[in-house]
Amino acid sequence: MKVKIAFTTTDRIHINAHFGWAKEIDVYEISDEGYEFLETLKFEGDLKEDGNEDKITPKLDALKDCTIVYVVAIGGSAAARLIKHGVTPVKAKSEEEKIEDILNKLVQTLKGNPPPWLRKALGKNKPNFLDEIEDEAAV
Repeated sequence: MKVKIAFTTTDRIHINAHFGWAKEIDVYEISDEGYEFLETLKFEGDLKEDGNEDKITPKLDALKDCTIVYVVAIGGSAAARLIKHGVTPVKAKSEEEKIEDILNKLVQTLKGNPPPWLRKALGKNKPNFLDEIEDEAAV
């Protein structure tokens, strides 16, 4: 099973860009075998203007076949719109978090037993009752 994961970045090494302001989003394909870089999505224009919902639409369209997008920060409405499109936004622990580290962790997780939120994001098996309880406890 292969899935696409995206990262908001300014340097292509760290997850260090706010979703709405990101001019570049790197996309990788991962599986339990490893990962490979696919492309850098580029966005132009005045992306720092808060409340400008139109700036998010091209990103939603570009990310529609991704499963997860890692961000350093994201607004509530943008997160809701991503989720509605079937993309799970995940906040990085800090701007120092490296894309490569996340990719390696995800590959290892896919080899083992992914946590309920990741199984759900990947569309792997329907969650059972226990998974749903774990999900609620994690929130």
